[in-house]
Amino acid sequence: MSNLELIEEKPISLQALKEKLDTIKKRDKELNFRGKKTEDYLNVLSKIMSKKTTEMEKALVSLGISRLRDKHINKIVDIQPRDLDSLRAVLSGENITLKNEDLEKIVHTVKQHA
Repeated sequence: MSNLELIEEKPISLQALKEKLDTIKKRDKELNFRGKKTEDYLNVLSKIMSKKTTEMEKALVSLGISRLRDKHINKIVDIQPRDLDSLRAVLSGENITLKNEDLEKIVHTVKQHA
């Protein structure tokens, strides 16, 4: 197997991954085994349109919460927690602490764009 060099690592949402897989599928005419499995998984989980996803992502970024990173935003967009407890559960595995008012802003934004 050849040596692979990682050029960039950037978190993306499930909808963005689905769009990238569609591009690869058009280019290569067929996906490999892992690509097909990923596509099946995304078809089951993908519930919202990409326009709503990008709008929600932009709205979350515009909140200006300094500790909220791209990976957190993508996780929130993918799962779309509708209450504070769900949002806390989503962020529980991450090394991030947010004020209650910031959590409420996030939940309000998700409800608005879902």
